[in-house]
Amino acid sequence: MSRSIVLVDVEELPALRRSRAPLRLLDVRWRLGDRRGREQFLAGHIPGAVFVELDRELAAEPSPAAGRHPLPSVDQLQAAARRWGLRQGETVVVYDDNGSMSAARAWWLLRWGGVERALLLDGGLSAWRAAGGELATGPELAEPGDVELSPGHMPTVLIDAVAELPRNGLLLDARAAERFRGDAEPVDPKAGHIPGAVSAPTTENLTADGRFRPDRELEARFSRLGARGGTVIAVYCGSGVTAAHEIAALSIAGFQAALYPGSWSQWSNHDDRPIANGP
Repeated sequence: MSRSIVLVDVEELPALRRSRAPLRLLDVRWRLGDRRGREQFLAGHIPGAVFVELDRELAAEPSPAAGRHPLPSVDQLQAAARRWGLRQGETVVVYDDNGSMSAARAWWLLRWGGVERALLLDGGLSAWRAAGGELATGPELAEPGDVELSPGHMPTVLIDAVAELPRNGLLLDARAAERFRGDAEPVDPKAGHIPGAVSAPTTENLTADGRFRPDRELEARFSRLGARGGTVIAVYCGSGVTAAHEIAALSIAGFQAALYPGSWSQWSNHDDRPIANGP
């Protein structure tokens, strides 16, 4: 992938909206432990955007065995996408108000389901406001869509393969460094990381204004972490949400990576899985 296949700038969005090509805007406001996403959407969003509920529409039911945000089935995702009004062949632009940390989950899932023109709005709602973009309030209703999805267009890796991957590949942990080291674990049952993983916090993908770093900076960052052409790369985080952000950054940098959907929330619930601590 390249930057233009992953991202769209706020300066480009008005032209996309004026073009004859159909466009769907999705607002994925979500933060861990904060359930005010819909409330915040209603208070102000990019006109025409439809709200997406991450916990309900971008994940299956949580469980200790599968993790906090298991992948939805393709049928579940397709039903949600049709509720958002998504039609076959449309371009989709996804945003949030948190550096694309939650929007990337929708971006990755739509790509996984076969939507080729799924893009992240670089900088999200903050960049839109900074550029003088207007906001709408209240709900946005969409006519039901007709999109047809199929699974497997983005790679995934399951728990047994993750355990073996560091021997011959690169396993990146996208959580905050203190969670990787095991200094703190505010959500999941055990602290630490998967043995052999490399700490790669998603926050380091972004500039101070919440946009993705330039391509060369991202390429240099992941190269320092061990990425090379032909390297098998997989990414995990707490529950598979911000790992999608890391995959977007890797794609911009020219690397393909698989998502470990269960992530630490699955691994740490399995007593037979080893845990490492420290840097």
